[in-house]
Parts: sequence; structure tokens; C-alpha cells
Amino acid sequence: MNHNTQNDKIEAIDSETLVGGIDIGSEYHFIRFFTDRKIELSKKPFKFENNQEGFDQIIGLIEDLKAKYHKKDVYLGMEPTGHYWFNLMIALEFKGYHVVIVNPMHVKKSKELDDNSPAKNDRKDPKVIAGLVIEGRYQKPYLPDGVYAELRSFNILIENATEEMTCKKNQIARWFAIYFPNFKDAFSDYTRKSAMLILKVAPLPADILKLGEEGVNKIWREAKLRGVGMKKAKELVEAAKCTVGMQRAPKSATLEIRHLIEDFECLSERRMELETEAAELLKQVPNADKLQEIKGVGFKTTLGFVAEIGDLTRFDNAKQIQKLAGLSIVNDESCKHVGEHHISHRGRKRLRYTMYLAGVSVIAHNEAFAEIYQHLITRSENPLKKMQAVIAVSCKLIRIFYGVLAHGITFDENKMLRDITWYGKDAA
Repeated sequence: MNHNTQNDKIEAIDSETLVGGIDIGSEYHFIRFFTDRKIELSKKPFKFENNQEGFDQIIGLIEDLKAKYHKKDVYLGMEPTGHYWFNLMIALEFKGYHVVIVNPMHVKKSKELDDNSPAKNDRKDPKVIAGLVIEGRYQKPYLPDGVYAELRSFNILIENATEEMTCKKNQIARWFAIYFPNFKDAFSDYTRKSAMLILKVAPLPADILKLGEEGVNKIWREAKLRGVGMKKAKELVEAAKCTVGMQRAPKSATLEIRHLIEDFECLSERRMELETEAAELLKQVPNADKLQEIKGVGFKTTLGFVAEIGDLTRFDNAKQIQKLAGLSIVNDESCKHVGEHHISHRGRKRLRYTMYLAGVSVIAHNEAFAEIYQHLITRSENPLKKMQAVIAVSCKLIRIFYGVLAHGITFDENKMLRDITWYGKDAA
């Protein structure tokens, strides 16, 4: 992350620096300007539109203030509100200005310092944002570029397609519960091709009975499917005979399940296409293929990790990635009070979720990580709860991923265990 301390950030803003605070909106933005001593240079908040004309206006105003007050440098702070700040940031950075972001939670907690009021308005927020920038409480925004930008976008698209597929699955499950609850007696998985063919032609129990065993089997034979025949057809017909499903509105029910299946298949094909494209792009990331050599780590984990962290060279160590994921440990101690430690939950939620699922996966499929997990929950001193142990394994994975990607090393399970202090003692 090439991290700068708060002192470095404060020293970057001197008497020759013009500081602006921008309150981001969907259609309009508001900005106020200050010196390094928080003396306001703008008489009132300047309102400008979120388009090229508005950007040109604000750039002209900045240049006028720079000339009037003899400023050489410009720092502009803003909250990362949704996606509305992307284009403004690019336009301002193109002019050579320093664009930084402040934490919305910091804005919320510090806005009462001046007037002892929690009121929020377009005049107040830009001043609070500028004050945080002057105090060095800001971060430099990172928007991935090149292959990393593509991977992040593909990862989001795959996640959206998966969520939509889950939604369609729930709707299909609801349809079965109403019209054909006994279908699961013949097919436990309705997404099988043989089941889908029947649902498209004869979705209702009455349609199955009308076809009969020969008619059902004929559909499968014409499609040249293997693994299903008269025995499975007989099971399906028996399930149709014993059904307790609703028999009202058969035409609308038939159309509903047909449309749901078509939507589900379309989403499935879309996700497959996205994953194929993402897999090709992932080959361009140095050493990404080595991550998938770790037992229990697959394509989705590798894609999620690389897409969320972006260019690895911006990090100095694995702890910064752990912090970015919101998995850094937070203490709860004061005088004699010692509370439970917990993770911060601050940072990129997708990265945190990806690493949590990765931890669960390696515990289930990798003997070395399973051994670490068992030790953490059963050790005599300070045993961890199950969820805490999973988080500890996830953090271990972050350190391993960083080492593999940064140095191109090949992961060795035995070496990992040998490097752990308790492993040799337990073995002895």
C-alpha cells in the first residue's frame, strides 16, 4: 500500500496548499475551500453539476483561487459515496490535483465538533471533509486499472449472476411446493438435464399422467440421454399420482415454470461465459495459477482475492491486506476491563467474505489446515471458538497468498506445519 503515516499526510499540506472539501451527490456536488490553517477562502459553498460543464466550472474556480491566494498545490477531499464520485475524481486528477477520500464514519462522528449539532447539510459537510484532510485523516483512492479493473468487474458480474440464480432457484422451489411437491421423489435435483426436459414439456402432475411412462421415456430417448429410462419414468409417474399439489390455474402455472427455467438456464450460461473470460484474464496475473495448486483453493477464491486487492505491489506486507479485508483484530481493553477481541469488519466486504469461504474450504479439504484448525479449538491455553478459528485460518491464508503472489513460491503444506512452533511439540 506504500503506506504514509498521518504525520506525512499533515506535512504534505502547507501554507502553499489549497484544500477543498466536496460533498458528493447524484446530480450536484458542493465544495468549499480552505487554507492549511482551516481559514475559509470561499464565501459560500459552490454548487456544480455532475457533468463536464460542472467539472469545467469547478476547475476554473480552483485555478482562480490558486492565482488569487498564491497556492501551488491542491488537495481535494470527498466521501466515496456510491459511484457518483468516480468521474469527478478522474477529471480532477487529470488536471494534476491531489484527490483523496475520507471515511464517511469519520465525517459523521466529527461533524458536531464545530456547532455541537448532528445536523447534516450541503454547507456543513464540505467543511468537515476539508478539516479531516487538513488533519491528515484521509486515504488516497485506488481504482484498479488494466487487467485488475477487468477482473474486479468480472468478479462483480459473476457474483450478481450467482445471486440472481439463487433467487430463481427459490422461486422454482416455491413453484414445486405449490404445484408438484412430490417431484423430488423422482428427482432430488431438478437442474439435471433429464428433469429440465420433462418440466419444459410436462411440468404439472396431470401432464405427466397424460404422457404416461412410455411418453416420458420417449422424451429422454429422443434427447439421447443416458442414465434415465423406464425405471425413472415409472418413479415420476408414481410421484404424479400421489401428488397433493394445487390443480387450479394450470395454464399460468405452466407458463410460470417454463419462464423460470428459461431464466435459470440463461443465467447459468451467462455465469459460465463470465467465468471463462475471467479465467483467461487471470492467466495474466503473475503467479495466480500457483494459488489454485493449494488443495482447497479454487478458481473462485483466486479470482475473488486478486480482483479485490488489485495490484499487489501497492502493499508492503500481508497485514495491510488483512486490514483491507476487515480481518484485523480489535482490542476491547480499559484499565481492569478486558473484553473479547474481535475483527474490525472495516474494509472490503467481498474480500472478507471470499477469505472466510476460503478458510472453510481449506479446513474441509486440506489436511494441514484441518490440523491447524483442530489445534486452535482444542489447545489447553486460550482455545478459540469455531468461528474464531476459521478467521485465524483465513488470516493465515492471506499471508500465504501474499507470499505466493509476491515471491512466486510454491506452497508446501509440510513446510507450513514445520514452521509452526506448536507442531513439533505436539508431534513429539
